[in-house]
Amino acid sequence: MDETGGSRRRRSPWRQVVAGVSVAALFVVTVSVAAFVYFWVTAPVNTAGQVEFTRALQIPELAESTVEADGTRRFALEMQTGTADLGRGPATQTWGVNGDYLGPTLRADRGEPVRVDVTNELGEVSTLHWHGMHVPAAMDGGPHQMVEPGETWSPHWTVDQPAATLWYHPHLHGSTAEHVYRGIAGMFYIDDPNGPVLPDRYGIDDIPVIVQDKKFDGDQLSLADQMLSSIGILGDEILVNGTPGPYLDVSTERVRLRVLNASNARAYDFGFDTGLTFTLIASDGGLLPEPVELDSLQLSPGERAEIVVEVPPGTSTVLRSTPPDLGADFWNSRFGGGVDTMDVLELRSAAALENNPEIPRRLTELDDLGEPTVTRSFKLSSNAINGRAMDMTRIDAAVEVDTTELWEVRNTDGQPHNFHVHDVQFRVLDTDDPALSGAKDTVYVRPGETVRLLMRFEDYTDPAVPYMFHCHVLRHEDQGMMGQFVVVGPGERPAVIDHDAHAGHR
Repeated sequence: MDETGGSRRRRSPWRQVVAGVSVAALFVVTVSVAAFVYFWVTAPVNTAGQVEFTRALQIPELAESTVEADGTRRFALEMQTGTADLGRGPATQTWGVNGDYLGPTLRADRGEPVRVDVTNELGEVSTLHWHGMHVPAAMDGGPHQMVEPGETWSPHWTVDQPAATLWYHPHLHGSTAEHVYRGIAGMFYIDDPNGPVLPDRYGIDDIPVIVQDKKFDGDQLSLADQMLSSIGILGDEILVNGTPGPYLDVSTERVRLRVLNASNARAYDFGFDTGLTFTLIASDGGLLPEPVELDSLQLSPGERAEIVVEVPPGTSTVLRSTPPDLGADFWNSRFGGGVDTMDVLELRSAAALENNPEIPRRLTELDDLGEPTVTRSFKLSSNAINGRAMDMTRIDAAVEVDTTELWEVRNTDGQPHNFHVHDVQFRVLDTDDPALSGAKDTVYVRPGETVRLLMRFEDYTDPAVPYMFHCHVLRHEDQGMMGQFVVVGPGERPAVIDHDAHAGHR
């Protein structure tokens, strides 16, 4: 009884607990909703018209080489750490090859034997893979050809494929994304003296264009993955050949741009802000049968294209990436770069331009790959292929040499994926996309889509050393979306893989 004679009800402790929990839950929900709204609103990147093109495009040096008595062209590459100015001052910590960031362009003729001495001074194990190159499996530079710190690995092979724009990068299982992102990458040109006459003066009318997106934390590269996405690192700034805000002074009537998407995860849809059209002459594996005039071109990570641009005298135009068609749902598109617009490179044409080779109407004849004798199916889903994550000791397919196969690759999980096969260049079937009309080694696979790839396996057999097939979205690759195949002779069976036997600098 209180002083007025009434009774006062005591508040139950349980009610206090419930009330406290409700307040806490409401707070968590409010914060979560606010965070979601923030990330949803800030996810798109649009740098159109915002980039100040103030730095001349750096052109990677041509790698020095020597020719030995037996005709072998020999290169020396050193993977190393350093610092570089990527737009945030000179103290950004980077990795590079024969320098602080990226590496030199290797160049060799078709039919030429080559040897590359790869020395690892990174302080941790890495590899160097020749992306797009037809090589023996033991020379491929995949995850089984690890180069220990302080050691040198010396792969050698004869270049035996058409003229093409290839590239090199690390391929260490579980760490490829980080090693590439820090700066270990460069181009490898294959020349064919018997090919058509094209603009080919390196750094003048034949320009390497290595496109990468970067994210920074202060003056250092950020390795943080994209929020609310499983795609990995998506940056909000573009570097070309390591140059921020780059411009290229064009001095010839035609300029050949060899465009490489060396980003970890971002797809680009390239075009010019002025609506200028361009001529596509080559894709991953070399020249197309005939040139194609386009106003846009989409490249996923690892893909290359050679385009020829005619910038009118005394004008400028900006290479710009508009939102790529990822074919994904609204979530994976928005948080996977599918709504982004990014300025890449400004081309500034001189008032008077030097005449240089016109593009022939016919460029090459593609090899006849023959009819497939085997069909294989691959499903890309949940960082696995056919439901199995990468296992360094498991062989997923044994392919007989001198046979043609049809690989059917399907994206079943709704995320952006692409597909890269080592050692071979394939033909994409059932498409009217002119950008896919040539030889390819990497192809984008839209969610719900199946791509059919025709490929022929020739020359090299090794039942104990595998090649890779994998998604080239590097985080997906690192997390397990990769498999292994060996090429064997008739009647030969794959050997048991001993990963330790392939480690080191053998």
